[in-house]
Amino acid sequence: IGQYYLLNNTPAGVDPLGPDNTMAFMLSGETGAPVAGQSRCTVDAKSPLTGAVGDSHAGGFWPAELKFAGFDGIVVTGTSPKPVYLWIKEGKAELRDATHLWGKTTTEVDDILEREHEDKRIEILQIGPAGEKKVRFAAIMSMATRAHGRTGMGAVMGSKMLKAIVVRGGKKKLPMADPDALRAIVQRAIPLVRDDEDVWGLAKYGTMDITESQSAVGGLPTRNYLSGSFGFDNAKKIGAERYFNEILRGADTGDQLKQGRETCYSCAVRCKRVVQAEWQDKAINPESGGPEYETVAMFGSDCGIDDPYVIAYANQLCNEYGVDTISAGATMAFAIECFEKGIITARDTGGIELAWGDGEAMIAMLEATLKREGFGDILAEGSAAAASSIGNGAADFVVASKNQELPAHLPRVKPSLGVIYAVNPFGAD
Repeated sequence: IGQYYLLNNTPAGVDPLGPDNTMAFMLSGETGAPVAGQSRCTVDAKSPLTGAVGDSHAGGFWPAELKFAGFDGIVVTGTSPKPVYLWIKEGKAELRDATHLWGKTTTEVDDILEREHEDKRIEILQIGPAGEKKVRFAAIMSMATRAHGRTGMGAVMGSKMLKAIVVRGGKKKLPMADPDALRAIVQRAIPLVRDDEDVWGLAKYGTMDITESQSAVGGLPTRNYLSGSFGFDNAKKIGAERYFNEILRGADTGDQLKQGRETCYSCAVRCKRVVQAEWQDKAINPESGGPEYETVAMFGSDCGIDDPYVIAYANQLCNEYGVDTISAGATMAFAIECFEKGIITARDTGGIELAWGDGEAMIAMLEATLKREGFGDILAEGSAAAASSIGNGAADFVVASKNQELPAHLPRVKPSLGVIYAVNPFGAD
């Protein structure tokens, strides 16, 4: 449905960051039903990263709340002359001034809007400072942790000067054709989470549960895709067990049903990780969530980094500023290999000495990219566009399709994904 509105309302050849790009936020018919995995939203617009159709999905509580507020979708056209946010409550919608929110991180905006509305139960979908600065792989975030990450939808939202969509529904139940049958299915499903080995692994460890096994079969991107194995010891250092024992919130309690877990609307799996730790005296806060498998791979093995605290802090920066962790981590790996090959030097990077395994340098370069400062302004265009700017053979080290960086699954191990990466109109995904 989102692509229907995009293709029918967007003229061919428009600038993805111009006012003629159409942006659609669409739910499914089942969104808001008490069924695991159904609180999802799809965002579509012409992508500033690929130049083709942009498409990105996320869960959380915002999609269900929008359905409770009486809407199946939102279509945004044009550009506001000043920062605004869309306020939707029980079937009514209005644009409000967001000048005071512009430049704020996702967690800061959550706090401000909850205070202003005197309601912690509002659901907020928003861009961070990276979306405002039109970083080409900017994401749209809810709960500061659920990301519409791929294809740069956050940059499109930023180009429209739309900081957030804030929703408050009315009744929390939708009419069901057979509520008793649905209730029976849901109640039957809950204990099955513990009985299924794969699902329980997802519930206990989150998506990072597969990190070590991916490395063992040669499917874990390592050093900008030069290898598919990070080695047994290194993979273990960034594996799920270490996160579980050291970094997840409540790791000292030993309660495996509660440890570092959050959920989306009506989902019994509760796979979302919550971390609480420090890296170099910098807090890694629960509000910014914990890394998914893709994040661990791209900021970890793909950058040659075996420190889970560095990865968790990088994830926090991405969620606070609002960017796709896949493209962000892959772009850092691209920059590191370019530095290793002498294509770029410390003179280009403002003194940052990039190297495999150097977490401090990677974080410094990531921060510059999120803020579009110095060499980070080039990397904020994505690795493919950055390679064109750098020249000198940098394009040989880009791992992308249709200008979008490949996810953390190697086609040499999963051949079907090689086809998908090549032909998918949204780019590698």
